[in-house]
Amino acid sequence: MPDLQRIVTHPGGAHKDDLLACCVLIARHGCPIVRREPTAAERLDASVALVDIGESHDAALNNFDHHHFPREHPPTCSLSLVLDSLGVYQDALRFCDWLEPAEWFDSRGPKTTAEWLGVPRRAISRLNSPIDATLLRRFAARTEHLPGETLYEYMRFVGADLLDFLRDGRQSIDLVGERCERWAVRAGDEEIQAVFLPRGDDVPEEPSGSVSRYILASGLEQQIGATVYPDRRGRGYGISRYEDDPRLDFCRLEGQPDVHFAHKSGFLCKTSATDPERLQELIRIAAGG
Repeated sequence: MPDLQRIVTHPGGAHKDDLLACCVLIARHGCPIVRREPTAAERLDASVALVDIGESHDAALNNFDHHHFPREHPPTCSLSLVLDSLGVYQDALRFCDWLEPAEWFDSRGPKTTAEWLGVPRRAISRLNSPIDATLLRRFAARTEHLPGETLYEYMRFVGADLLDFLRDGRQSIDLVGERCERWAVRAGDEEIQAVFLPRGDDVPEEPSGSVSRYILASGLEQQIGATVYPDRRGRGYGISRYEDDPRLDFCRLEGQPDVHFAHKSGFLCKTSATDPERLQELIRIAAGG
């Protein structure tokens, strides 16, 4: 993507997709945002990004509008198009649970989105917050947003954090894939599949989240029941049930001499144990085996 001189997005009311698309672009380019109709010259100028306006999707020209797509086109929004142009859309779709509902909401509306989610229509509005309302209202209230202004810099933070999350997430997935082990822990008639990330100098900053993202990226979510990862607050490990696997209850580990914390809801424990055989034994006990 060439350096941008400015971003042009539509005037009037603002929506989450165009605001977030602008956040990502200014995090990369730091250019002004103007809210107006694009000129004929801007439609053909790759140094001007058109976001959610212009009736054209052409990443080479930095045109990111989805409104001309046919009705049968998969739900898509301007943020989707920007992320795809940066090569991070598939990771965002996999690891940002909010992205797909945002696509549905923007392209299909609240009623269809609620039906797709299997929730009442009012559940959509119940998820709104004053943070959303204020950002959208303040963004829509002005025709220009410039570097150094409070709202602009906040938007830059949002875009930078999202891109950092996706970049770091991909790096941590690759690291976990290189270093992790797959365990099959027999507990009575059950076999608990687990992913174990051993401790090392290059452990991700959030090892539990990195292991979970690795499982999703590898398509293992239907197979794995437990994750074992370095404890950030100690020299031992955390053990969690993956996606609340009902076969595991770590409350069963209370009283074990090397378990210093077992969550009352039973979904995780922290242990000073480091030997893989002992860690597997703790999983076996949690499974009632």
